[in-house]
Amino acid sequence: MKNRLNNKIKHFLLILILFVAGASMVLVSCNDDDDDNGGSKIELFSYGPMPIARGAELKFIGENLDQVTSIILPDNIEISAAEFTSVTSTLLTLTVPQTAEVGFVTLKTPQGDIVTKTQMGYSEPIAIDAFTPDSIKPGSELTITGEYLNLIAEVIFSDNISIDSTLFTSQSRKELKLIVPAEAQTGPIAISNGAADPIVIATEDTLYVTLPEIGSFTPAEIKAGETLTLSGTDLDLVKTVVFSGNKSVGEDVFVSQSATEIEVTVPVDAQDGTIAVITASNLKIESVDELTMMAPTITAIAPNPGKTGADLTITGVDLDLVSVVTFSGDVEATIVSQSETEIQVTVPDEAVTGPVTVSTLSNKSAVSAELSLVKPTITAIDPMALIAGNDITITGTDLDLVRSVVFNSNLSVDVAPDSETSLTVTVPEAAESGTIKLVTINGDQVESTESLDITTPNTPVITSITSEVYPGQLMVIEGTKLNFVESVIFQDGIKATQYGIRSETMIEVYVPENATSGTVTLKLIAFDLTEITSPEFKIPGTDPILPTTIMINDYEQHGDHNGYWDNSWSGISEILEENGNTFFRINSEASGDAWLINCNHQANGALGPVVANIDNYAFKLDVRIEEGVTGAENAALQFVLGDGWYWYGSGLLPASTNGKWITISVPATALGLSGTLDLSSGTNGLYGGPIPAGISFDNFRLDLK
Repeated sequence: MKNRLNNKIKHFLLILILFVAGASMVLVSCNDDDDDNGGSKIELFSYGPMPIARGAELKFIGENLDQVTSIILPDNIEISAAEFTSVTSTLLTLTVPQTAEVGFVTLKTPQGDIVTKTQMGYSEPIAIDAFTPDSIKPGSELTITGEYLNLIAEVIFSDNISIDSTLFTSQSRKELKLIVPAEAQTGPIAISNGAADPIVIATEDTLYVTLPEIGSFTPAEIKAGETLTLSGTDLDLVKTVVFSGNKSVGEDVFVSQSATEIEVTVPVDAQDGTIAVITASNLKIESVDELTMMAPTITAIAPNPGKTGADLTITGVDLDLVSVVTFSGDVEATIVSQSETEIQVTVPDEAVTGPVTVSTLSNKSAVSAELSLVKPTITAIDPMALIAGNDITITGTDLDLVRSVVFNSNLSVDVAPDSETSLTVTVPEAAESGTIKLVTINGDQVESTESLDITTPNTPVITSITSEVYPGQLMVIEGTKLNFVESVIFQDGIKATQYGIRSETMIEVYVPENATSGTVTLKLIAFDLTEITSPEFKIPGTDPILPTTIMINDYEQHGDHNGYWDNSWSGISEILEENGNTFFRINSEASGDAWLINCNHQANGALGPVVANIDNYAFKLDVRIEEGVTGAENAALQFVLGDGWYWYGSGLLPASTNGKWITISVPATALGLSGTLDLSSGTNGLYGGPIPAGISFDNFRLDLK
């Protein structure tokens, strides 16, 4: 028992010495069997340090270890006793081979194998010692030296360009080689073990990646579409050539490419300026010199003078570059045919006298000498003397250019010439004697040298009429021969009975109170019973309620609902009854926005239709503005339809209705409505302002247009 105790003490002291000798060493327990074997049993108590670096010294602590014949490290690396670095009965050491792997260690002894209870592990510090060369061209091989480079999964270049180990050209513990990618940029490089939580080691030194350089290019002035030659160094690294105007040409369409030269076709829309090349790493290198794009030259235009609608031939040099031909008057023309030396183009109708400009996509242009344009000529007018209302025939040249004839009283008549040499036009009844003017399609004017002798018939002619007039108001009719008018008849045969001034050139007539409202005409009856129909004018009034009318709100009784439901929203209104009709009146001025018409009680019997094909309808509203009320036209209003809000703005209401009821109409399409409009729920009405007092509303409705 005493011997056993002594042995234990010796073991403890030995372990303590080893820990003191190497504070960083971890010894792994291997065997806790303390059975006695007469003092000669071979025992392993621990080994370490663990983890251990390959090439470092591995220590085994135990009893009678001098009897160990060999040690087998994983995987199956046998180290004989003769290779041990030191041997005593209690301590055995050896150098760990670089090829050692993770696993259990076996000690071979005369008493049998001793296998460690724990696996052997390794400390593998990845490191970069150097890389060569320090300046490299993409596509060349880079060599990195260091430690445990066999564990590297990727090499990372500047701008996070990564190459994984499958692309390494060689890899070992001390060295790895790879081809520098085209996308690599100058900067430090890094290595990574590629783990989920990777170890990444970067260099302090910079790897300089070669860039292309532009030395020169020829020619310095070039025609779009021709081949430009760039000279320089490392031009095989170029992926794109960029011309001024940001016009790029990719390497896939280079004419040729080498390290010292690139041939590239100049884009048709390239512009004057420097040239740049872009690498796969998206770096841009710009030339010092500027490229000049060739411009076309005009030597002649024919015929001159030219004729609108006819072809013009432009001759010159490099005209195949031309993309646009522009005539004076800033009018583009249609190109009929085109070659390097000639362009045929149709002279636009709107062209005017002046030079012709040709332009290229490269923003180059050339300007011709002044182009004159053919004008029509008048050789004869037949007859020269006539009664207004009859035809004259004009003969001459290039009369197909004429679009209107202007008579001495400044009356213009549109014409469609019969041919280049003849045209016929009806002389207006209000025309006067004098010369005539031919106005061409481009606005040119040609005046006759002789004057027409025009006799005016005793037929009244209306030249203007009041465009809008209320019943009871004075309408002014202007014209000629109005002294021959016996009576004025409004629609539905309603004869005017009250007049103001009556003269040869003017009739003032009061519109009868019962005149038909709407957009209408009237007739002048001459003493010889000739009837002259006026242009259209408007008599404001109310449109009838039709069987097809869809009523939204008329303030009458409908079930449990009537206009009094709608009289309290803004507090500015009242419901009135007049001649058996119920309507809504603004009785207090609203300086801001307010509800003018409102209804949300469809459930109580108010009308709430669902209208299909709303784009076929117009919203109508009867309005009366009392005399003396001002500012109604300034109210900016919105239609509210089934809780949808539709902006109209100012001008919905007229400035005045002369104290009478009129109907205003707004097409549903003017509010952007189409399809089906559902008014069966929600609020329907009119909202906005400012609105003056004294305006009444009735019959908010829909009618077919």
